[in-house]
Amino acid sequence: MRKVVHFEIPADDVERAQRFYSEIFGWQLQPMPEMGYTMVTTTPSNEYGPTEAGGINGGMLARQSPFTGPVITIDVDDIDEALAQVEKLGGKTAMGRQAVADMGYTGYFHDTEGNLIGLWQTAS
Repeated sequence: MRKVVHFEIPADDVERAQRFYSEIFGWQLQPMPEMGYTMVTTTPSNEYGPTEAGGINGGMLARQSPFTGPVITIDVDDIDEALAQVEKLGGKTAMGRQAVADMGYTGYFHDTEGNLIGLWQTAS
């Protein structure tokens, strides 16, 4: 069984969305302008991620294709293998394996219902 480890929220106005989520839920936001991304901390965390069981953090970015709605990200051992399985079962790769600094890799696919889903592979 694979767990959800991250989420992403696209926004038409990222600053407005940052204010909204920060004020309503008290989330901590760390803009990363060089990446066009905002890290969202929703639970106590350290440099490796949430320190509370079941907690997940996420990100926020400008709404653009394929990021048109909220995305959940699922932890996998190997993104390339997972994307091959997605294709075999009727899904479609949206973005292949991409490095995220030295932390790991991400990839995205559309499931059989058209939902965009993220994949995460931690660097070994």
